[in-house]
Amino acid sequence: MNTTAIVVLAAGASRRMQGRDKLMEDVDGMPLLRRSVMRALATGCKVLVALPATPHARYATLEGLDVAAIPVPDAAEGMNASLRAGLRALSDRARAVMVLLADMPDITTDDMKTVLQAVDPESETRIWRAVTRTGEAGHPVVFHRELLPELLALRGDQGGGAVAKAYRDRTVEILLPDTHARTDLDTPEAWAKWRAEQGAT
Repeated sequence: MNTTAIVVLAAGASRRMQGRDKLMEDVDGMPLLRRSVMRALATGCKVLVALPATPHARYATLEGLDVAAIPVPDAAEGMNASLRAGLRALSDRARAVMVLLADMPDITTDDMKTVLQAVDPESETRIWRAVTRTGEAGHPVVFHRELLPELLALRGDQGGGAVAKAYRDRTVEILLPDTHARTDLDTPEAWAKWRAEQGAT
């Protein structure tokens, strides 16, 4: 049984999208959020999705999917509010947790599996992190359960960066193709560029 759970961070406000919701943008005929979550589910892991407080259109996007939707009432604080909400909802059986950002469209199920296959909770390693072909640190990131107290203490919008820095000497880097581990789409310009690269019109 897979003892790593996946927490998808999807409670952000898309403030840089000029009124559009980046996670509701159409990709492959469905909202990006649903596509990202379906890819996570295909790994066979338990998936939890941190979402804005209800009511919100993102909930309907996940209808029919076997996920735990976790409302984040203090989502305005930033990414760490979403991270805390997702981590608090983890099952006791989860020995590690993969943190996945919902706005990274190039991350595939195979990419996630590549990272998951490197995870060994019995080892001295505490973080397993995806990197680009040029060695840039990115996502997804898997944290050992032992690090949960430190992650839960974080505040603001920096994600798990401070914890990752503290455990750099106990981190394994996993190479993903091209820039999969770094491509995120936060602005209309970034979306237009990415779609052009995909051959979209």
